[in-house]
Amino acid sequence: MTDVKTAVAPASDRFDRPLKDLRVSVTDRCNFRCVYCMPKTVFNKDYKFLPKSELLTFEEIERMVQASAELGVTKIRLTGGEPLVRRDLEQLISKIRNVAGITDVSMTTNASLLTRDRARSLRDAGLQRLNVSLDAMDDETFMRVNDVDVTVQTVLDGIQHAADAKFDSVKVNMVVKKGLNDHSILPMARFFHGTGQILRFIEFMDVGNSNAWDLSHVTTSQEIADLINAEMPIAPAKANYRGEVAKRWEYLDGGGEIGIISSVSDPFCGDCSRARLSATGSIYTCLFASSGHDMRSVLRSGDVDAVRDALSKLWSVRGDRYSETRTQVSVIRPKVEMSFIGG
Repeated sequence: MTDVKTAVAPASDRFDRPLKDLRVSVTDRCNFRCVYCMPKTVFNKDYKFLPKSELLTFEEIERMVQASAELGVTKIRLTGGEPLVRRDLEQLISKIRNVAGITDVSMTTNASLLTRDRARSLRDAGLQRLNVSLDAMDDETFMRVNDVDVTVQTVLDGIQHAADAKFDSVKVNMVVKKGLNDHSILPMARFFHGTGQILRFIEFMDVGNSNAWDLSHVTTSQEIADLINAEMPIAPAKANYRGEVAKRWEYLDGGGEIGIISSVSDPFCGDCSRARLSATGSIYTCLFASSGHDMRSVLRSGDVDAVRDALSKLWSVRGDRYSETRTQVSVIRPKVEMSFIGG
């Protein structure tokens, strides 16, 4: 097991926000073409995805995880694209789990490739939690969102396989876009009520440049909460930890909880402790960043101390708070696509 060097000071940015969470994109590829993330108008058959030689190796990712752990990171989430299209992911998970200081390893997936055997192998490798994307309960709407004719049942099967593999938690994420799938809010809430799987609603966000975001397409967190409360009464619950992205609500009948992520209507930049590593080795200090900071050369040098020092320096000057200032920005600037750095 890799030893954490206790003499290293935890990283802190200009607003005194610690670095606690590293999101790791393992691929820019995905088998879905969700209209709010990878629309076919951009990500079509002519789109050039990254060649394998451009992707970070598992050893390079492990190096970044080691360096970030020395700076205070305890949580790693694997993202994509769709992480399950990357081969031998279990090897990476095992490497990450052996890094001292890392206490939580999770993954965001669309679950369409999550067979029973794959769920077990991921769990056996040390993956603890899963976040599964599902944006509707009816096939017509869901296929309109994923745009590759994957059915709801395919994802539900993946969720069941995850439950059978006994992950510590399985959360289900629904991105809500007004006029596209907002009519599915209550059907989703009804289905997952009492199942033990936490449903989380995510406001449609202006991530990237290709999803045609407009404020009029946002169903706010308050609107979502009011809609559910009218049928299945809920009450606010305390956050599990500082910086938790979803506001928690509990069903008054004991049917579990839901979460609502309100990056647009109620930003939480003040507690953001997340950095994102792209599949090519760039660090992004904000989900809405225009550009990243290339770390590939230092990662490929093999020097963990150099990686740690570069990351610490980068984080120390971080001043990102885009969600709090988006309405004050008069010039529309390009932003990195979500499919490149994960959620």
